[in-house]
Formats: sequence, C-alpha cells, structure tokens
Amino acid sequence: MTGSARARLAAGSLTGLAILAGTLGVTTAVTSPAQAAPAANARAAQAVVQTGVLSADAALKIADAAMKEAGKRKQRVTVVIVDRSGATRLVLKGDGAGPQTEESARRKAFTAVSFGRTTGELGKGVTGGGPTIADIPGTLFLGGGVPVASGGAPIAGIGVGGAPSGDIDEAIAQAGLKAVAGSLG
Repeated sequence: MTGSARARLAAGSLTGLAILAGTLGVTTAVTSPAQAAPAANARAAQAVVQTGVLSADAALKIADAAMKEAGKRKQRVTVVIVDRSGATRLVLKGDGAGPQTEESARRKAFTAVSFGRTTGELGKGVTGGGPTIADIPGTLFLGGGVPVASGGAPIAGIGVGGAPSGDIDEAIAQAGLKAVAGSLG
C-alpha cells in the first residue's frame, strides 16, 4: 500500500467515524481547565458537607464555667462534652464526684446533641406504656444535658451528672454554655 493510499484510508475512516458520531448524536466539547473547574467544584460541593465543630478551647471554657457553677452550688459533678457524632471530647470529673456521674453525664450530653434539645425538655415527653425514644441505646432523659448549637444546628452536647436533681445538673450545664454563647455564631 502506497503512502497516498494509506492517507486516503485514514481520511475515509475518520470521515466514517464523524458520520457515525453525528448519526448517533455523539458530541464532544473541548473545555479548558478554567471552564471545567466550576463544574467540578459544583459536583464536589454536592458531595461534601461541612459542619461546625466545637473547639478544644471552647470545650475547656464550658467545663471550667460549669465546674465553677457546681462549686457555688456545693455540688460534686462530672462534666462531659461530646461532638456532633457523640464522640467524647472532654471529661472533667470534679473532686468527690461519684463513680456513676461520668456515664450519666456522657449519656446526657449524647442525648442533648442527638435531639438538639435539653434532656430536661425531652424527659417530659417520655411516657410509659410502650417503646419510646428513651429506649434508644446510650440516651438518658434526665435533666442535665444541653445542646451546643451553631447556625441553628447542634454541634456538641454538654452533660452534667452528680447533683441530687436533674434540674441542678441542667443549671450547671447551662452555666457552661453561657460561657461561650457569644462566640458560637
């Protein structure tokens, strides 16, 4: 096969492919990297969810303020802070706090962040006679759990356990939240 015959064969093949592509409605577009970037970013934005996270500094401020409030009230408590997924971020067990206080504080914090409401509020809605939200493992519907919200969404939970009533535990947790309330957005 001569060079000119090869050229005609290649040209004919390309023409045939072009006709086939046109018949099937196949189109190609040449885009520059600058044109492709917005589309890629739009797809990535749909695939990525950003959530607020309580800083370690804020968690320490909350725990410190809660412990100061517990001291004023002469209560021996444990303060637990969990993140949005329920993972423990901080545990501060006060002097003389009982062994059960850590677990109850953790469960209250988990419950508050999970439902975005205080455990005192949630506990009022729990009634007997059948399955309720109180049957969800890891939850505790006694006062003392307070959600931490940013932009209207819960990002953490504060749990306090050890006072003789849930109302006192909740007031201590609220004192902790108040310490960072202005910086949550």
